[in-house]
Amino acid sequence: MTSSELWTRETAERYDAEETETSSAAVLGPTLDFLTELAGDGRALEFAIGTGRVGVPLRERGVPVVGVELSEHMAAVLRRKADEDTLPVVLGDMATTVVPGGFSLVYLVYNTISNLLTQDEQVECFRNAARHLEPGGRFVIELGVPPLRFLPPGQVAVPFDVSERHLGFDTFDLVEQVLVSHHLTRDGEDGRYRRGASRHRYAWPAELDLMARIAGLTLERRVADWDGTPFTQDSTKHVSVWRKPA
Repeated sequence: MTSSELWTRETAERYDAEETETSSAAVLGPTLDFLTELAGDGRALEFAIGTGRVGVPLRERGVPVVGVELSEHMAAVLRRKADEDTLPVVLGDMATTVVPGGFSLVYLVYNTISNLLTQDEQVECFRNAARHLEPGGRFVIELGVPPLRFLPPGQVAVPFDVSERHLGFDTFDLVEQVLVSHHLTRDGEDGRYRRGASRHRYAWPAELDLMARIAGLTLERRVADWDGTPFTQDSTKHVSVWRKPA
């Protein structure tokens, strides 16, 4: 049993409409360029493929993609975009689900590894990636850097979006290394807001590197974004690439 929270039908149905910015050409273009180069002539496996925001256009670029997805409702939305022969999806969790065959690339985008709420499960996710990788293959994760520098003494909340239709802030449990993302989203024009929340286990880049070492992977590259911007102490997220020895 995974600790990940399960996406409901209602959430799955509105997911794409709420992620128009991350689905834009400006965001997806560099992401697809990055992943296509790493996949080379091999196959790619996306953990937590969701509605196929990345996996479907990556397949359209000619990369054979297989997905693993915990929520049948998210997978059902993806299935409207690509059939099973074009993009196979296995229902299961990213820490233990095994897909037949080898892959030159396994990837996890958009903070998704944080959906696993324990360190043990995150370690198992790395092991599962290594299990699927062919020698020389890569595991890629996109993950935010915990914004704890914004927490003065006594404060437990950090806003991450304050816009006309959405208010978002994270609250932190520094002992358990868990944050809760709170969302107030305005639906329609009547001024009413829909409230939602999700739990995540945050991890520092150095902690992920240790997880990779446990799984037999070595850090090859870390950048601040898909366009290759250098990663610095001020970066708010990272895209990290670990390699399985050839």
